[in-house]
Amino acid sequence: MGIATVGAFAIGEYPEGVAVMLFYSVGEVFQAMAVTRAKSNIKSLLDQRPDEVTVLKDGKPQIMKAEKVNIGDIIQLKSGEKLGLDGELLSETASFNTSALTGESKPDTKTKGETVLAGMINLNTVSEVKVTTAYKDSKLSKILELVQNATAQKAPTELFIRKFAKIYTPIVVFLAIGITFIPYLFVEEYQFRAWLYRALVFLVISCPCALVISIPLGYFGGIGAGSRNGILFKGSNFLDILANVQNVVMDKTGTMTEGVFKVQEVNFNDECNTDEILKLVNALESKSSHPVATAIHQYVGEVDHSILLENVEEIAGYGLKASINGKELLVGNFKLMDKFSINYDVQPENMVYTLIALAYDNKFVGYLTIADSIKADAQLTINKLKSLGVKTTMLSGDKSSVVKHVADTLGIQNAYGDLLPEDKVNKVKEIKAKNQTVAFVGDGVNDAPVVALSDVGIAMGGLGSDATIETADVVIQDDMPSKIPMAINIGKQTKKIVWQNIILAFSIKAVVLILGAGGLATMWEAVFADVGVALLAILNAVRIQRMRF
Repeated sequence: MGIATVGAFAIGEYPEGVAVMLFYSVGEVFQAMAVTRAKSNIKSLLDQRPDEVTVLKDGKPQIMKAEKVNIGDIIQLKSGEKLGLDGELLSETASFNTSALTGESKPDTKTKGETVLAGMINLNTVSEVKVTTAYKDSKLSKILELVQNATAQKAPTELFIRKFAKIYTPIVVFLAIGITFIPYLFVEEYQFRAWLYRALVFLVISCPCALVISIPLGYFGGIGAGSRNGILFKGSNFLDILANVQNVVMDKTGTMTEGVFKVQEVNFNDECNTDEILKLVNALESKSSHPVATAIHQYVGEVDHSILLENVEEIAGYGLKASINGKELLVGNFKLMDKFSINYDVQPENMVYTLIALAYDNKFVGYLTIADSIKADAQLTINKLKSLGVKTTMLSGDKSSVVKHVADTLGIQNAYGDLLPEDKVNKVKEIKAKNQTVAFVGDGVNDAPVVALSDVGIAMGGLGSDATIETADVVIQDDMPSKIPMAINIGKQTKKIVWQNIILAFSIKAVVLILGAGGLATMWEAVFADVGVALLAILNAVRIQRMRF
């Protein structure tokens, strides 16, 4: 553009030289505005972290800088205030607006001992929170870092355009020089000024601004749109993968179901002491963070810390094992009983509920039945995925009858239960062997091998686990499975807009280039073919930020 402007002035075409720079500057302003708008959703997250917090020192409130607060300090949070650091609620109950983290403004009531996160807004009474995480390590800080770094991972289209522009630009400059001088060898009435003008027109038309600006902007807009809806993309390449995804493979517990188990009934042998066995089970399950452990703890009550557990071992896909007073305690699924050759007189495959089998001193004691409820928007999720032409598969370590019941209720096409982590990997390999793309949705921790194997790993409940944010490619912050088809739709719309801009830019430039080569297009048409097309592409790219998904 600089060469074209200087050239226009050199041959006395002052209005056209001014027009090139003027419209180019206008285009730069529009680009800056569009980028600023695209960043606003991400920047709004930065505003969710208050700079100062009220800390109780010897029972007296004291205002401190959030980054100087230590782990273990107690924050006093007034009604309407935002929490500055992650912590544990000390007050009996408190309601919070979690929209900064989840995109949902519905109040979330927390009780004493529960985790509360930076960015949450206290809605009612004055509350006290014990700080558990440093300012720089808070969940919100990690989310901000994730989104701000998202543009570092480029989509293939973006990478191609960058390489294309690096090679294309010098070639175009040399072609323009050729258009100026080569005709001297072949044209009888060669006029330097006329051919220089044509070369300048060619140079302006050929400028790749529309592509170089609008394509990254389109992807950035897609990441911003996702962020606004509580979906965090770790890179624009994952928008592209989701746009073409053919299979969504999902875990059951915590993904399509609430993951909040409740003990329904206790079936123990008559000869055993039910209360004593439950105390032992509760003590062992206190060593696990699995939702089943939480359900048992809620049913039994406080853990008896006088019980001495030795050689505690969590066997992935089976359950827990420990020694108590020299006797072995096994708590898990019936596969665990089979593994340790424990005989039992139950047919677990005939029962719909999740069963937790118990064995003590090499004898089968009985089982607990535990039920989980399907999430409110799970059915909507499956319906939307079907409408997008995406195949659905459920893989779970839970027993087959439970998995089949959930799958049949929701209309999931394929469902497999009683799977160990390696079995899940094999099932995903089977799908990938058909040359089909796979998105795996899970908790990102227990299912790490499957997440790594899939084309894109989606983590549900990014608020619950630091490892989730680290492992997954896409993080859904509010546990809502309906965000899965929304993420796919954002990917599809982003890709659609990017390709619209590519076709628009190339088609208009091709037409004006042909006219320019024949001497029919002036600098004014050239300016439109470059800056005009760039403006149209920018306006088209920012549309995604206004879309409702």
